[in-house]
Amino acid sequence: MNIAELVSSDVVALNVAVASKKKALEYISELLAQSHPDMVAAEIFDCLVSRERLGSTGIGKGIAIPHCRLQGNTETIVAMVRLQQGIDYDSIDGIPVDILFAMLVPEDAGETHLKALAQLAKMFSNESILAQLHEATDAAQVCQVLDAGVSTD
Repeated sequence: MNIAELVSSDVVALNVAVASKKKALEYISELLAQSHPDMVAAEIFDCLVSRERLGSTGIGKGIAIPHCRLQGNTETIVAMVRLQQGIDYDSIDGIPVDILFAMLVPEDAGETHLKALAQLAKMFSNESILAQLHEATDAAQVCQVLDAGVSTD
């Protein structure tokens, strides 16, 4: 699975103003539901919150990868949101999160799901990619950065 192929400009939002983890997850849920009309934002939100209760998806360096297995979902669906200001996300390093890369996977995703998360974690450990994501001025630039990031793996 190539993460960059799953990200299109309609699921990228930059400079989003939210003040909490809950509001960030609500925003992501709405963004995903808008791009996938067969999905319900409230169901996406509930799924993401349930996963967060198991442990924060804040992986450090200001990055979070909220994800969950969504009932009735048949494909991997992603969204990327960059916040205007970092929020407390209970990340492992305590650094406020300002980039969220959300992933919804089918209930039976299994190993594919884990490989995608590992690919993201590896890509986001690259300081150059993080800097480019912070500097991107539009969704098209974000998609280019993600594509280049996956190519360098």
